[in-house]
This record gives sequence, C-alpha cells and structure tokens, in this order.
Amino acid sequence: MEIVSTNRSHGGVQGVYKHQSSETGTEMTFSVFVPDHAEGAKLPVLWYLSGLTCTHANVTEKGEFRAACAEHGVIFVAPDTSPRGDDVPDDEGYDFGKGAGFYVDATQEPWAKHFRMRSYIEKELPALIAEQFPADMERQGITGHSMGGHGALTIALRNPERFKSVSAFSPIVSPLACPWGDKALTGYIGPDRAAWREYDACALIEDGARVPDLLVDQGTADGFLADQLKTYLLSDVCEKAGQHAAIRMQDGYDHSYYFISTFMAEHVAWHAERLK
Repeated sequence: MEIVSTNRSHGGVQGVYKHQSSETGTEMTFSVFVPDHAEGAKLPVLWYLSGLTCTHANVTEKGEFRAACAEHGVIFVAPDTSPRGDDVPDDEGYDFGKGAGFYVDATQEPWAKHFRMRSYIEKELPALIAEQFPADMERQGITGHSMGGHGALTIALRNPERFKSVSAFSPIVSPLACPWGDKALTGYIGPDRAAWREYDACALIEDGARVPDLLVDQGTADGFLADQLKTYLLSDVCEKAGQHAAIRMQDGYDHSYYFISTFMAEHVAWHAERLK
C-alpha cells in the first residue's frame, strides 16, 4: 500500500492510498479517515460507495463526514467506483465502463478481466483495511449514493452477518427496473435477467434476504427519481416482506452532494449507534 497523501482533519487523519489489486488487475485508489483514538484501540468501520462517474475524491472532498466520524469514533472508507488504466475497457457513455462498475463481478467480455468490484469490495479491500488500519472488522456498516447506494444495499443484503448497519442516499433500488441497470447488467452479466437478481436490492428482499435495519434518504427534487431510482419499489417490497426500513423523502433536495452532506452526519450517527 502506498500513501498518496495525508492531512490532519477534525483531530484525525484523512489519507488517500493506492495499491495493486489482484481482483481488478489494476492500481486502485481509496481514501480512509481515521479519528484520533487510544493506543491499541480498534474502531468500527463505515464503508461509503460512490455513484456513477465518481472516484474516492467526491465524498472525501464534499461529503462532510469527518466531524461526525471524529465525534463517534468511526473509520470512514471510500473506495473508487471501478478499475482504471489505459488497458481497462471503457464505454462512451457515463453510465457504463470506467466510473460505473456497479459493484458487480462481470462475466461478459471484455469486462470480466478487470470489472470485479464486488469481490474487490467484499473481499480484497476489507482484508487490506484490517491489516493496515486500526479497524474492528466485527463492527462494519455500509452506505453509499446512487449506484453506490445500490452497491451498499446489495452487498449488505448478501452479507448480513458482516454488516451490522446499512443506509443509502438516493439508491438505485432495482437495476432490473431502470435504464441504468438494464444497460449495466446486460453489459456486465449478460442477457439472463435471473442472474441479475443478486445485484438487485428489491429482488434480494423478495428472495428472502434481510438486514437488521435500513435507512434511506431520497430527495423529492431528484431528477433521476422517477425513471432510474424508483424509491417506491423499495418501500413496497420492504412493507410486503416485513423488512424494517426508514425511507425518508426529503422535500426539495436533489441528487447532489449538497443533499448528501446535509444528512451525512445523521447517517454516521445512525451507524455509530448500531456499531457500538
């Protein structure tokens, strides 16, 4: 692991790091905020998965999470959204290829070699975090935005024993039911829609997956709400399945980090309460 930068912030250290990933076959960059803590102490970990076109930098620079993480003693980890590099295939659209890994393990060519973001987030990066940082891996929560909200929900639903808490900002709740998901999962996974269900939060809940609790914030002025995000689908499936969920429609907020930063401290506190 190579240190790209470290900065003192809110009594802790905000770092950016890179390493050679065996899963993606590329160099991967991620950021970690570690609050000040007693020597030898292990802190709970909150993962944040970013959305389409983003890198680790978007939330690191605009997410306004550090004060809350310092207050509650929570490590904050922000990975990239896809593999990168000259040898990595790409697409002309912003919603596929680099910056749009959708947190899946691709099975279709030419994507299968590098686009293994599911295994990177579920296996490789957690092992590195446990080795290099004062992280209590028995206390992990996960959150994310948009495509990253989709990632947070599906990863937590597939791994309920690992993640004690899960939340999301403006998540893509059902890739099976929106254009973003149709393009990405067809390209990465192939045309068999049954194979997509493990990457669809609503389908996972329908198929029996559960998490202890769920928090979702969605802005009512979000331009992607009607066609891509379809928050009502998650509300409906949670109600039918008896999955406890606080799904909050926030009046007048859009899809941007102005929205995310407004409610980030609440999400950090919500996770911290469940990661005690």
